[in-house]
Amino acid sequence: MPPAPLRPAPPDDAVGEESTRVLTGRTRPAEDTDAEFTAFMQEHSADLLRTAWLLVGDAHRAEELVQHALVRTYAAWSRARRDDPLAYARRTLVNLRIDTWRRRRREVLSAPEHLPENATGGTLGPSDDRDQLVRALALLSPRQRRIVVLRHFVGLPEAEVAAELGVSVGTVKSTASRGLATLRTALTTERSAR
Repeated sequence: MPPAPLRPAPPDDAVGEESTRVLTGRTRPAEDTDAEFTAFMQEHSADLLRTAWLLVGDAHRAEELVQHALVRTYAAWSRARRDDPLAYARRTLVNLRIDTWRRRRREVLSAPEHLPENATGGTLGPSDDRDQLVRALALLSPRQRRIVVLRHFVGLPEAEVAAELGVSVGTVKSTASRGLATLRTALTTERSAR
């Protein structure tokens, strides 16, 4: 077979747009995508960091988890932005956390010096309350912890938690109920001991 004929080079002003299309496979310039993702990241990083901290109980590991989730979200941004990019990033965050549980690493939970603020502008509470919460969350199974954090600390509806974790709404309800009972017992016992 003869080699394919060479195409003439595009004019200089079209090179940037053409190279963007060729390199990224997108029809939109990369700058628009970058600006869109940057705006998303600035708006939701604190929420993702708070969720990650509640899932792992350690500030440094939470930051690392959020960074990995944002990298994966950016890599799939064309798909993620179509529906709900925050839900996509949160699901990625939870899946990355599940991967660490699967490795059976022993977890040592410690209270951070500073907990990221929640959406209302306040923090979770004094240092003692955070310590109690971290210790109580450590008593939950990984599945209970995921569901309790997404349902009650992030504030997602049961159907959304079920969709993000790939379980039924009934599983979310029963697991959350058992997890909350464990938390109540642990926090009540600790407070009465004081």
